[in-house]
Amino acid sequence: MGFAIGFKKPRKPILGMVFAGEVESIGKDVKLFRKGDPVYGFDRYGFGAYAEYKCISERSLLVKKPTNISFEEAAAIPFGGLLALHYLKKGDVQSGQKVLIYGASGAVGTFAIQLAKCMGAEVTGVCSTVNLELVKSLGADKVIDYTKEDFKKSGELYDLIFNAVGKKKVKLHCEHALNKNGRHITVDDGSPKIQMDDLFLLNELIEEGQVRAVIDRCYPLEQIIKAHRYVDKGHKKGNVIINVVKVK
Repeated sequence: MGFAIGFKKPRKPILGMVFAGEVESIGKDVKLFRKGDPVYGFDRYGFGAYAEYKCISERSLLVKKPTNISFEEAAAIPFGGLLALHYLKKGDVQSGQKVLIYGASGAVGTFAIQLAKCMGAEVTGVCSTVNLELVKSLGADKVIDYTKEDFKKSGELYDLIFNAVGKKKVKLHCEHALNKNGRHITVDDGSPKIQMDDLFLLNELIEEGQVRAVIDRCYPLEQIIKAHRYVDKGHKKGNVIINVVKVK
């Protein structure tokens, strides 16, 4: 992360990787977008999303926003959606397999549940008591409250256990809960390969209503410190959004 962001301080003074808004202007050679197009995207290393304007290449991770979602919902798609899709593909999820998502109520987990269901898996979500209904509403076949039950002691075996929280926060030691050829993957296993085709797929699923973004709350840019402090508590549901109002 030091090489990507900076060692002593952020290399880019304006942070923020994911964004949604309208195209304000285009370069003379741009072919894929027009002024006024509603778009959303992900700039993994360029940052700059915490601002009124952002300049980005048309060849970047950028797509037109479906008409059936808001800009807030669009901004909530790329980070959790792309990471969840990457790791589920890495886990080679197949129809009929049993998949457990640990941390099912977070930004990555909420997408992982829905995407695993789209892949035809039987999905178990693990979360806290307060998030049980949310996880059920996303399509989980089973929901386990980790404050009351240890999924590793249930006797159930899984083809994939996906730790959407990360091993740096929670070490599951779940080998005995895996099938013979089962896999355990965590969201911090290596640097994910984020691909344009994956964003196109997410956009299509969102447009078809098969997948939705989960938003906990929204803050104006002026309260961005408060927003980060809330996220740092580690109890948010899905995503937290920053609203930037363009100054006329």
